[in-house]
Amino acid sequence: MPMYEYYCDKCEREVQLTLTIREHDKGPIKCPKCGGKALRPLLSTFTSQTSKKS
Repeated sequence: MPMYEYYCDKCEREVQLTLTIREHDKGPIKCPKCGGKALRPLLSTFTSQTSKKS
């Protein structure tokens, strides 16, 4: 499952959420710390795991 990183303007913290794509696309996401909906997405790295060895 993808991990999304947000910044909560209400509690002024960075939060990481592991959500399915369907959960992410549903709509407003709440901060797990304070329950606020003022989350701004942060830019983060992307990783992918494959079965082939390099």
